[in-house]
Amino acid sequence: MAHEQAIAAIRETLGDRITTSKSDLDLHGANETHFAPMPPDAVAYPESTAEVAAIVRACAAHGCPVVAWGTGTSLEGHALARHGGVTIDFQRMKRLLRVSPEDMDCTVEPGLTREELNTELRATGLFFPVDPGANASLGGMAATRASGTTAVRYGTMRDNVLALEVVLADGRVIHTGSRARKSSAGYDLTRLFIGSEGTLGIITGLTLRLQGQPEAVSAGICAFDDVGAAVSTVIATIQMGIPMARIELVDAATAAAFNAYADAEMPEKPHLLVEFHGSEAGVAEQAERFGEIVAEMGGSPFEWSQQTEERNRLWKMRHNAYYACLASRPGATALVTDVCVPISRLAEAVEETAADIAASPIPGPILGHVGDGNFHAALLIEPGNAEELAIAQALSHRMVERALKLGGTATGEHGVGMGKTAYMEAEHGAGWEVMSAIKQALDPENLLNPGKLLRGN
Repeated sequence: MAHEQAIAAIRETLGDRITTSKSDLDLHGANETHFAPMPPDAVAYPESTAEVAAIVRACAAHGCPVVAWGTGTSLEGHALARHGGVTIDFQRMKRLLRVSPEDMDCTVEPGLTREELNTELRATGLFFPVDPGANASLGGMAATRASGTTAVRYGTMRDNVLALEVVLADGRVIHTGSRARKSSAGYDLTRLFIGSEGTLGIITGLTLRLQGQPEAVSAGICAFDDVGAAVSTVIATIQMGIPMARIELVDAATAAAFNAYADAEMPEKPHLLVEFHGSEAGVAEQAERFGEIVAEMGGSPFEWSQQTEERNRLWKMRHNAYYACLASRPGATALVTDVCVPISRLAEAVEETAADIAASPIPGPILGHVGDGNFHAALLIEPGNAEELAIAQALSHRMVERALKLGGTATGEHGVGMGKTAYMEAEHGAGWEVMSAIKQALDPENLLNPGKLLRGN
């Protein structure tokens, strides 16, 4: 009844831009991985921050949960309506509000995707560098503290968001941060909301740091007989100070999936996919130095190119890796998990994980952003097969335990959502209780994305 009252109150503001149609509810109850469908009671499509605040106030008045939705590409069930309520879909709030080429920053609405932003920025000579693979919304990327293939050079969303506009659980609108590149003024509320997964407030505006488009870009690929040699190459490259823009690892199973899905013709061995940004002479020198390291580590000849078409083909293949892995077991879904460890322990973590998966009855291709010590496993399971899901969950559990033992984290970029809450206490200790205290202070009725991230949420 409370949810129905909230929906009726929101309808007075939004009219037919709040819907309870089954198709909309089903769409917003689905996810990319193994979680069961969890549809909301209604989906709202606001067009302004004022409308978002009105939605939240109506939900607060009637005790109705609120979940923010960008593009739905998160992998730990972040945007599922675990307790029903209203999902706020930001597809009508996707404007580029301002660009300042001189200051190399811009302000956007949360529904704008990273690809849409970079399309609009082309004429400015600037680009937004964070690339999680999926064409995710920028609001969602901030809420989950996204990173991806370019983080090794440009950092994550934590490093590239200067300021936020946020609607709090009681409907208040606050602004965090500023366009200044540094500040000593009080608590860093911007960083508090980045990675909070919609549990502390709903992001309705972002001011982003931009980068200059590089004069030249080169990219390439090389193969290794084993994962250890590939990771040793990464470590040596970092220690030599070669400025990589991207450096990605795919294992033999992923290479085989690329061959079947994209006609890649890759040897079924571990590979590194790399990219360099800079001047014409600079990227040529970087590629040459990297090739020398590859040769010293016993890798195949490093094949690189500055041709846009070849680079785009390489990264399109990498961005479609999840779908290539799914296609390698027709009809499968996946438990997709990630961990991150200090770079010096990466080979150990990947090799032990690979051996663990190989000893199990389910496939699990491994790939990752190895320049950051971050890697992923797509544990492929039959939908509805409880035994295989349990095996995948046990493999994921051992991955996390291994990462924590090596001084790492339970998740490098996918976030906590519903899937990783069991590890928060082991990783954060009493800090997890502090997170719950912050949640209680900002959302005492637990209406913002309940059932995610926190103890008893």
